Amino acid sequence: MNSLADVRMCKGPLPTRRRPVAARAHTFVTGLARKVARAVAMAAALAVAGAGAGLGAAAAAPAAAAASAAAQPAVVLAATPAATPLPGDSLYQLKSALTDQDGHAFGLASRRGHAVLVSMFYNSCQFVCPMLIDTMRMTEQQLSADERAQLSMLLITFDPARDDVKALRTVAKQRELDVAHWTLARSDAASVRKIAATLGIQYRLLGNGEFNHTTVLVLLDQDGRIAGRSTKMGTVDPEFLALIHKTIGKPASAN
Repeated sequence: MNSLADVRMCKGPLPTRRRPVAARAHTFVTGLARKVARAVAMAAALAVAGAGAGLGAAAAAPAAAAASAAAQPAVVLAATPAATPLPGDSLYQLKSALTDQDGHAFGLASRRGHAVLVSMFYNSCQFVCPMLIDTMRMTEQQLSADERAQLSMLLITFDPARDDVKALRTVAKQRELDVAHWTLARSDAASVRKIAATLGIQYRLLGNGEFNHTTVLVLLDQDGRIAGRSTKMGTVDPEFLALIHKTIGKPASAN
């Protein structure tokens, strides 16, 4: 066995004995707790100082919240997926503002998620437009209650200058339209032109105040794309009706 002098002559420091694992863990946890306590105390001091300087709780709260969060276990939150982008050929790409028969403002994209049967009309039309509305209603009546709940009926006026909210409400009442599913809407003249162009509907104001216009029913799918059209008026178009059945049963962004 080496003498003490021999040990001192060895190269390097004397070997040290490591503390037990439990003791080291206790020291680490104690140190961490002290750091957290200091952070909380600092946040409280900042909150008091902020309130005294006239900053109020709103200015001091972020620091206090950050310190409080430091004392809590870290939690990883899953990112919320972004909404599915609209297809490029969707009518809902238009940012037109509309107003319904009850004076409520809405955007076209608010109809997303439902199939929509849409057309355009004007209130003072004496023959074609009433027939168009009747055709829409007859088509709707061929659907089951569940299908009707999944289909929005939308009529947009060509004539926002004369068809105000009161006029639209009068049409809905006179034609006995179920406003739970039917929306009669108006917008500004520029938006009306954009909507008509996107739907493929042509119209022209005549000298006597009447409109020459395309009479057509347009079916939009749940993402606002044109799924089909029908120019058959005064009766239900069986092919168009079949397309409505098919479209209603198709989820959004299925294509």
